[in-house]
Amino acid sequence: MKIQERISAFVELGKFLKQFSEEETQIAKHELNTRYFEEFKELLNRVSIENLWFTPNHVRSSIIGICQFLTKENLNQWLEKYKVSKNNTNKSVAVIMAGNIPMVGFHDMLSVLISGHTFIGKLSTKDNQLLDFISKLLISLNPEFEKLINFQSGQLNGESSFDAIIATGSNNSARYFDAYFSKYPNIIRRNRNSIAVISGSETEEEIKALGNDIFLYFGLGCRNVSKLYIPKGYDINNLFKLWEDYKHIIDNSKYANNYDYQRSLLLMNKIQHYDNGFLLLQENKEVASPVGVVYFEYYSELHDIERKLKLDSELIQCVVASDLDNTIPFGKAQEPQLWDYADNVDTMQFLTNL
Repeated sequence: MKIQERISAFVELGKFLKQFSEEETQIAKHELNTRYFEEFKELLNRVSIENLWFTPNHVRSSIIGICQFLTKENLNQWLEKYKVSKNNTNKSVAVIMAGNIPMVGFHDMLSVLISGHTFIGKLSTKDNQLLDFISKLLISLNPEFEKLINFQSGQLNGESSFDAIIATGSNNSARYFDAYFSKYPNIIRRNRNSIAVISGSETEEEIKALGNDIFLYFGLGCRNVSKLYIPKGYDINNLFKLWEDYKHIIDNSKYANNYDYQRSLLLMNKIQHYDNGFLLLQENKEVASPVGVVYFEYYSELHDIERKLKLDSELIQCVVASDLDNTIPFGKAQEPQLWDYADNVDTMQFLTNL
């Protein structure tokens, strides 16, 4: 398959998925609609029932992000800096995927296939249907993908047949991956979280937008803000007032159970915290916070935070701020571009150098 054929197939996939990015209605004719529109619509409903973390709105948000990737302009801009094979390679790349948010492994799947390699996927049990269906769509768009896409239900190990591996998991599973896959070229990803730095000069709209960085996907993604740095003297109640639009999050039973549990721990241990009925703010030096909780620290000078961020860089996925360089605007943490790589490791450079 030629590189332009790969790009064309993903562009058409994006056009099909765009029909599901707002309401599940056919907004345009597409060659996949007759066979797959109703089936995909039913699948979206089913995964939201089977995994209560995957609400319809959150699945839709994931689709919106994927659609932003899959334009001809974005794909060409992304690929122009790499020496991508014009034809299929003879390399196979295994990808062990996380399941914390819907289709979180799509970027890895796209990267492997657009590089011309054969994709061997190991799906998380928490998200084991959506990307499998995406593969059906790609095969329908170009039957050559059938030879290039292989999902495995069994365990991948050091004896499996592949040339490189990309694995995403917890810090504990990463140690396992390091041991089992050390002889292969690899990218092993660990736990990371995102932080926000509030200077006090933000507009109300910016603070409202920060709520999206915190609450989207219930805070389960590595790009979700789990830690705030707040200037001394800042009124934390101002945050709660501007995040009222997100109070519906407590209607999700899984989120509510986590919030109630964390609230009980804080109360029993007499730990000072702020509580607005759907989010707990706790002063804590750690970066990663539990579901239902966001940690915060006070600071005196912004340059102190810049030094701290450098020290904690291995723990941080992205930084949301308005008054620091090389940061993400409030509300945009969950809108990465194709070239915004997880753990800041250039996946495409890794794949094109195999």
